[in-house]
Amino acid sequence: MYTKSRQEKQLMRHLRTIGVSHYAPQIANRRRSPAGRIRVTYQPLFRNYVFVCGDDDEARYQAVCTGCILQASKIDDVEPFVTDLRQIFNLIQMDVPLAVESRIEPGQTIRVKSGAFAGYEGTVLRRTQETHLLVSVRFMEQGVSVKLDDCQLEVIG
Repeated sequence: MYTKSRQEKQLMRHLRTIGVSHYAPQIANRRRSPAGRIRVTYQPLFRNYVFVCGDDDEARYQAVCTGCILQASKIDDVEPFVTDLRQIFNLIQMDVPLAVESRIEPGQTIRVKSGAFAGYEGTVLRRTQETHLLVSVRFMEQGVSVKLDDCQLEVIG
């Protein structure tokens, strides 16, 4: 289910009360307050998504009737999807830092956020493999290319 903005937890509360099985991975977000206390909030790992489990249309109907959903999509190839969700669940249980990595496409303007090139900005020229990019970094009216991992980059603009 694709929810309205910031409606994931509300949808999950509704689904829990009506007995519809669901899953929306959440990760702990630890921040220090101005007074020095550590505050922990739980953020959805995938914003605007709650996965509803049900073989019939009744679960889908009940979820849509909550008023929290913009779009309901059916998953046709269930086994690989469930396998991926189980892996994500296991990573969350390990309590390792997780961040969603969106797919960066050619033509997007990016900034390098870590590594030796941190702070550099450029344009994605092409993808060579699933996790590597060639990025154009302009300086002195010339360009150079460098191979970087997706996890080092953030999209800007």
